[in-house]
Amino acid sequence: MDEKAKELLEKSGHVFMRFGIKSVTMDDIAGKLSISKKTLYQYFANKDELVQKCIGTMCARDQSVIDGICKMDLNAIDQMFEISKFLVTMMQEMHPSIHFDLQKYHPEAWNELQQIKHKVIYRCTTENIAQGIKEGLYREDLNIPVISKIYLSRFDVIFDGELFPPGEFSFTDVIWELFRYHTRGIANDEGVKYLKKKVKKERTQLHP
Repeated sequence: MDEKAKELLEKSGHVFMRFGIKSVTMDDIAGKLSISKKTLYQYFANKDELVQKCIGTMCARDQSVIDGICKMDLNAIDQMFEISKFLVTMMQEMHPSIHFDLQKYHPEAWNELQQIKHKVIYRCTTENIAQGIKEGLYREDLNIPVISKIYLSRFDVIFDGELFPPGEFSFTDVIWELFRYHTRGIANDEGVKYLKKKVKKERTQLHP
């Protein structure tokens, strides 16, 4: 993929994230990117191909950010906190209809997103739990594969528009509650103490 195609994918992704997918046409994309529709079609045969490649590009970018967080010198709880903070930032920039539009109108892109997301989250969670046990913050009796699968299933629920209607719940609140709920469930006494201090510190910084 040449640099022009990468640039178009990056900019198109921003348009989809801001306005949704179903409501945005190839004409809209061309207009927002200040290029002709002919130029856009030179790189992408149709909207479905553009959406699928945009999803692949965004997944690669997000995975790179999460991998970077995992390589930082953080304990397990701080690591999950930073990942949750990144997810909150990402969700705040996402149009609430994105997942519904993908699932209904672009199933191939949706399936790719699900496969990548599940792989990344499962790997990240299993490694985080193993690290937390080693650091003395998580319980030693945890069944890591089972807990990771449970966390993965809970993460999927975040995007259920019927369970969490965008007008009633914010992604930010749901993600932070998932972080605290998950961490409390696997932490030992020392980990719970650290979590309480962490949450209190962050709230103080946000609301001094």
